[in-house]
Amino acid sequence: MTGMERFADRHDAGRRLGDALRKHRTPGPPAGTSVAPSDALPADDPVVLALPRGGVPVAVEVARILGVRWDVLVVRKLGLPSSPEVAMGAVGEGGTVVWNADVRRLASDDVVDRVEVRERAEVANRVARFRDLMPRADLAGRTAIIVDDGVATGATARAACRIARELGAARVVLAVPVGPGEVLTALRRDADDVVCVRVPPQFMAVGQHYVDFRQVTDAEVSALLEAEASGRR
Repeated sequence: MTGMERFADRHDAGRRLGDALRKHRTPGPPAGTSVAPSDALPADDPVVLALPRGGVPVAVEVARILGVRWDVLVVRKLGLPSSPEVAMGAVGEGGTVVWNADVRRLASDDVVDRVEVRERAEVANRVARFRDLMPRADLAGRTAIIVDDGVATGATARAACRIARELGAARVVLAVPVGPGEVLTALRRDADDVVCVRVPPQFMAVGQHYVDFRQVTDAEVSALLEAEASGRR
């Protein structure tokens, strides 16, 4: 961990990220603390898309600060079996798959196939569970603000950007509290804008930048979705 202050939890990170997004029409903070252009948030009825599960508490705070609606976008990391936190790639709604070629070649084809089948099944289960609580937001012609609790390899974020475009988003903004600079720069090929509150000079893992990084449960996500759906009625 660097000397950089940690986020208290995902809600704290979401509030700080929401403030950063809200300020993006004015000059941003000093270099090294944010990655974002000045026009990152156009006023064209944007929708916040949370990557469950960890991105949901972050997105709730972002949406509240921006005064917009939020939804989930289901994406699953394809973790390397020997190191599950290391992404070989990611799969998401609509059958989208993105590979991290340098990591994928570390596992045999049989192992990769098993992981992919397992995670595709989990995507289908989560889509069925979450969409039963709240129908998917219509993204046609809108700005999709994709929110997670951080990025490491970028595979999950890359898949999410592609899914949002396939669902009709006119513009995609990737917004995260923390991530490595080189990955955030690479993600500009997939998102129209990339917004990050903190870009540590040395990055090891997302969880190192939180005091409380306990796992978010499906029950917590469902409760937040139900509250959001109730607010729309």
